[in-house]
Amino acid sequence: MKYILGIDQSTQGTKALLFDEEGNLAGRKDRPHRQIVNEKGWISHDPEEIYRNVIMVCRDVIQSAGIKKSHVAAIGISNQRETSLAWDAGTGKPLCHAVVWQCARADRICKRQDISRAAERIREKTGLFLSPYFPAAKFRWMLEHTGEGGETEGPLALGTMDTWLVYRLTGGKSYLTDYSNASRTQLYNIYEKKWDQEICALFGIDPGILPRVQASDDCFGYTDLEGFLPKPVPIHGVLGDSHGALLGQGCLLPGMCKATYGTGSSVMMQTGEKPAASRHGLVTSLAWGLRGKVEYVLEGNINYAGAVVSWMKDNAGLIASPEETEALCRQADPDDSLYLIPAFTGLGAPYWDSCAEGLFTGITRSTGRKELVRAGVECIAYQIADVVRTMEADAGFMVSCLRADGGAAKNDYLMQFQCDILEKEVAVSAREELSGWGAAYAAGLGIGLYGEASVDCGTGMKYRPGMEKELREKKLAGWRHGVELAMSHGQENGIKSKQE
Repeated sequence: MKYILGIDQSTQGTKALLFDEEGNLAGRKDRPHRQIVNEKGWISHDPEEIYRNVIMVCRDVIQSAGIKKSHVAAIGISNQRETSLAWDAGTGKPLCHAVVWQCARADRICKRQDISRAAERIREKTGLFLSPYFPAAKFRWMLEHTGEGGETEGPLALGTMDTWLVYRLTGGKSYLTDYSNASRTQLYNIYEKKWDQEICALFGIDPGILPRVQASDDCFGYTDLEGFLPKPVPIHGVLGDSHGALLGQGCLLPGMCKATYGTGSSVMMQTGEKPAASRHGLVTSLAWGLRGKVEYVLEGNINYAGAVVSWMKDNAGLIASPEETEALCRQADPDDSLYLIPAFTGLGAPYWDSCAEGLFTGITRSTGRKELVRAGVECIAYQIADVVRTMEADAGFMVSCLRADGGAAKNDYLMQFQCDILEKEVAVSAREELSGWGAAYAAGLGIGLYGEASVDCGTGMKYRPGMEKELREKKLAGWRHGVELAMSHGQENGIKSKQE
């Protein structure tokens, strides 16, 4: 029996996942790492701590599963996207802590006149809105705060978490990234498929020091996990975590779409070998390079999905636990017309209104705790429905089924409401470790262990629309009215604030 080892290196910790020849999960081990936050709110990770954790969880999962070490055939890596690192390629020593994707310390770099003036040009080439969220500005910040790399024994290396792990696992022999991660750096021309000289120059980065980009199922080098395995095995799959989840959901054809219901929500549509440029606030990225083809995605990120449920529990005191929400939604008055617009920090895709203000609208005499909770749950579905419809308009594909995963996808009420408000089938994945499975599948594909049918992650539950057209249109009209109120109210307050 051969096994694929999937490494899922995420924002909060690292998982090692062992999959057998049929794609079944044979073992899992987790290890968290520190979230280093300073007085300025900057968020960092220790790259050495993360690498040590990777080695430990890989060893632990193999030992706990009781398999022979020689039966590990290949390794796949999924990683937290956009988290950025700089290190000495001679010694492998990091020049500073990794700058996490959430960290906005590079905001001033994006506001520099020469860079901000080129914002539209950057979007046209990279598919991404100019933002300190992406590695381009983070790399520039690290260079300026380590003296352009400082005194290094070897060449300077810049990369995202996948490149760092590949470099360390291979003993410094491989300096590589894949299409999915390269396309999220804001330095990679996703149409010409190369590091963009013009954009690199804007950020003062020599493209010659950036990692080589290759297909996601190529061989990225060999590792024996620091002497743990009897002989080195290939790292044959690398994907950014959201792309790994898209692949793990089996979205191999254009028009296939998934939504991850986490703290926020990543909604992705596979658009095939031709990119779809968004006219409505979505981003275009490379999905992956697989089976000799490079394919694209449209993506919309929602800030408040599961975070709305956390707010109802921790701030509003409406629930004691997320598990309460489903029963309360079912008990709420079906005729109550309450909506929550969760613009706690403005509205993201597809609205992109940073001034929008959160509000409840449609309060009636019957509105109570149950109705407030239901509005909080339903706002997740409304936001995702808006993104999916925007994707359909931008890509020209009609979504027949939305594939769902993440913690909130276990809420039966939410999934049925999502299905009804979209008027599309919703299929919840039976597999929970989708990012790690996607990377493992790419590795298995790369060595010929898995075929295309192997990616099927199974369906836990399928939901089909049952809401009457008149009721759905009424609910959607009420939601749109609420969004308009949130945006106009925020704009009015912004004008007043400037006048004062």
